[in-house]
Amino acid sequence: MIRLVLFLVLLGALGFGAAWMADQPGTVSILWLGRQIEFEVLTGLIALVVAAALVMAVIGLTRWLIASPALAARALRRRRRRKGTEAISRGIIAIGAGDRRSAERHAAEAAKYAPDQPLTLLLKAQTAQLAGDRGGAEQAFRAMLGAPETRLLGLRGLYVEAQRRSDTVAARAIADEAIRESASAGWAAQAILESQTLSGDWDGALTSIEKHYAARVIDKDQARRRRAVLLTAKAIALEDRDPVAAKALAIEAHGLAPTLVPAAVVAGRLLAADGDARKASRVIEAAWKATPHPDLAEVYCHARRGDARLDELKRVEYLARLVPSHPEGLMAIARAAIDAGEFAVARRALDDIAATATPTQRACLLQAEISAKEHGDHGRAREWMARALRAARDPVWTADGQASDVWLPASLVTGRLDAFEWKVPVAEIGGPVLQVDDVLADHHEAEQPAPPVLAPVIELAPVAVEPVTAPKAANEPEVQPAPVALPPEPVVTAEEERQAAPASKRVEAAAQPPAEPANDPAPAAASRPKIVPTETVFPMARPPDDPGPEQPAPAPPKRSSFFGA
Repeated sequence: MIRLVLFLVLLGALGFGAAWMADQPGTVSILWLGRQIEFEVLTGLIALVVAAALVMAVIGLTRWLIASPALAARALRRRRRRKGTEAISRGIIAIGAGDRRSAERHAAEAAKYAPDQPLTLLLKAQTAQLAGDRGGAEQAFRAMLGAPETRLLGLRGLYVEAQRRSDTVAARAIADEAIRESASAGWAAQAILESQTLSGDWDGALTSIEKHYAARVIDKDQARRRRAVLLTAKAIALEDRDPVAAKALAIEAHGLAPTLVPAAVVAGRLLAADGDARKASRVIEAAWKATPHPDLAEVYCHARRGDARLDELKRVEYLARLVPSHPEGLMAIARAAIDAGEFAVARRALDDIAATATPTQRACLLQAEISAKEHGDHGRAREWMARALRAARDPVWTADGQASDVWLPASLVTGRLDAFEWKVPVAEIGGPVLQVDDVLADHHEAEQPAPPVLAPVIELAPVAVEPVTAPKAANEPEVQPAPVALPPEPVVTAEEERQAAPASKRVEAAAQPPAEPANDPAPAAASRPKIVPTETVFPMARPPDDPGPEQPAPAPPKRSSFFGA
């Protein structure tokens, strides 16, 4: 709007000036080369303006002719730069799409038109990685080390290549070099931390955490959480050698992360060992309210030494009431009730779990233990243990697709700190892993295989067969039952019948009564030949009437070498 107003004002001024000059008569006389030229003032002004314009045009044309070579060279450089930029953009898109041939073509164009561009070296390296040329990729990344703006990028690429060939020493050296180059390089800081955790260098890892927080690589909450994890790992490593130092570390870790279950477990266990049951209980209760866990319940149950089993059951019931109706609390009550001999309490707790959710493997194994210890009903116990094989899995410590029965501070696969989570593992991890050797250990029974579980029976052809009879005494008269014709079924040959008939004689002689000479369909049905395939029997299934020799108690699981013990 302002420009329009200024244009109108200027146009008006020019018009006013032209009108004023037209109203003022006068002539201009020029005497040049003996000739006198006269013309009006307005015409002279117009001629002067045109002459000035012509002079300026000539000067501009002359300057353009002089500078034309430089202008042409500049235009060529711009054109090459534009082509190089387009080649880099299209090459990166081709790499993202996985088109190796297009990426190689565009990388060659980028090297031709923009060889000095940092992205050209990156495109070359990524193209070599896409083609599987590790040597070419490393060469491109090493070329990046020469320029300050691409040095860190080249170190990152060399680190990735070292990891791919499993050269941990070279990867650690490259990460150290990157940290010296830039303290805020998050990938290098994480790489050094993972290397320290995998090697069990807890003090070095704690120092790295402080450097990361000072460089603003991680925030305050992340620094507190990671420091708590490292302190817990160090406390577990020192628990057997130096309990006093381990207790101080575990208490500090619990203060930094009250919801970290392993820190609360170690702190509670060491406080209870020193006789400070009240403080141990407060630590466990704070962690239990955030994350109910069986390890917390176990430490809380045995926090006071010398308590009777019933007192331990009361303590566990109080802990379970802090998070009402939680399955972990109910299973902790069932565990303590079984140890105290209060089987009715244990059964009610497990029934409460079944009323709200599908029983898991641990719940089924607890039911089996109740059946075996309360009434010696080993058949019912075997039924519960067989049900445990098909039950839902319980939560375990899981990280990067790996499940562990104990907590570890970092993943064994990648070294990522605080990777293990208490959750139900995914189906790809594998089938159920049960530890049921201690379910009936108090009864000291031998683990003899029970009769094989019968698969779906394959019925044979409708032929007249004789029932299988138990062995008879010498003075007992022999009874011959009349043949009974079966209902129409698929026909088989007599040879197949003779091959399948012996399988029906697997019935124990003592459990089979003598056959009666009557047209009763029951003996005929019992005497049908059946093909019973052999199946693997659950290892704890055994006949209740044959205790067998005692079995030694299972050895406790070894502590992971992750903690250096």
